[in-house]
This record gives sequence, structure tokens and C-alpha cells, in this order.
Amino acid sequence: MGAPTIRLRRVYDEPAADDGYRVLVDRLWPRGMTKEAARIDEWVRDLAPSHELRRWYHREPERWDEFRNRYLAELEQHPEMLDELAARAGRMPVTLVYSARDERRNNAVVLREAIDQRRP
Repeated sequence: MGAPTIRLRRVYDEPAADDGYRVLVDRLWPRGMTKEAARIDEWVRDLAPSHELRRWYHREPERWDEFRNRYLAELEQHPEMLDELAARAGRMPVTLVYSARDERRNNAVVLREAIDQRRP
């Protein structure tokens, strides 16, 4: 199979027809968002950063590299879930949905990296 088809999209952006399987990757449900508007197929709280890590990082760009390293270490505790998402991405488009404002430095970026590393 080809490269994994994993997209990233803010939950507050309008879902696209080509999003495929939409996976919410935040530990908390996004503020002000209804389930109908979010159009989420799966919510994987266990793959979100821990409360402690999320609070420590709290959108401080100078902590990004350390956040990434710590979050990758947390993700290693859930190899089956990562493998499942990697396999799904090999079969269909998968969109990791997140609520963070920063589109370049957020947990979905790191999660996509972790999933990509599990692909053959």
C-alpha cells in the first residue's frame, strides 16, 4: 500500500467531504462544539497527551521540542492503538481532529508522526 493518508484538521473548521474517518485526538471535548457539528467517528482519549503534559506545555512554543519528546514517549504505551490507526490510514483517508489554535505545534502533529513511524 502507499503512504498513509493522514490529514490534520481543527475541530472548529468545517468538515470536508474527503476527510474520511475523523478521529478526535484531544483528551477533553472541544468547548462549544456539538457532536453533530464535529462529525467525529472515533474519540481516542488514550492517545491524547496526559493532563500533566498538556498543562506543562500550555502553548509555550519554547517547550515544543521537549513536549514532542515526552508525548512520543507517552504514545509508546499504546502500540495497539497506533497500529490500528496506521492500518486504517493504509485503507482509507484518516483525519486527526484537534482543537489547538497552533496548526504547526499541537498533539495531532506528533501523533501523525508516531503513526507514520509504524508504517512499513
